[in-house]
Amino acid sequence: MTRLLVSVRDVPEALLAAGGGADFIDLKEPRDGALGGLALETIAAVVAALRERAIGLPVSATIGDLGMDQLAAILARVQAVAACGVDYVKVGIERAPGAGAVLDALATCGPAVVPVFIADRGLDAALLRRACDSSFPALMVDTADKLAGSLFDVMALPDLQRFVDTVRSSGALAGVAGALRLPHLPALARLQPDFAGFRTAVCSGSRSGALDRQRLQALAAQLHDTALAPVAVSVPVA
Repeated sequence: MTRLLVSVRDVPEALLAAGGGADFIDLKEPRDGALGGLALETIAAVVAALRERAIGLPVSATIGDLGMDQLAAILARVQAVAACGVDYVKVGIERAPGAGAVLDALATCGPAVVPVFIADRGLDAALLRRACDSSFPALMVDTADKLAGSLFDVMALPDLQRFVDTVRSSGALAGVAGALRLPHLPALARLQPDFAGFRTAVCSGSRSGALDRQRLQALAAQLHDTALAPVAVSVPVA
């Protein structure tokens, strides 16, 4: 079954997501880019609030949008975010010089890191294989420009299927995200990733708006039902 990852920005949103059907809590600031990072104090407060209430859902947090030429800053931020108590630290991987060195360093840095491949300019097959040959617990694909369409507008369904299959064959979990909405659920049912990330679809208005409990509960119910009963794709695939 495809599990639901919901991105939240503070304690109230995290508690709402946990009670509304999320399987993963993901910490980020949507106003600061695709992988905008939260203040360390906020990350620690969310983790503490969840654990104080015996909510054992896995928690991830992004480090922020850092370029592949900022290796030292990336590694320092990974350690700082991990020290807040999250289960996984998410790091964006761009198709750019230096990405291979970043992946190699992340694979041996200590914390459980989830590389997030940014798909706007396509995926580098060699870079993906390099990541799959490392010990990452999960790999994701996402988009940077949320106004340019969804992940399914950026990548063709067969290419996404190859991503999921390649990651799974390595023993890691495969995750997808990128302006996903309710009409994309049939396509997700065909892909069957281990988890799918949502923000806009569960907000009132834009992705920077407030989390909406009704939207979240409806999405959780439909995602889990659709994942169990794949149907024909009804969204355009670029």
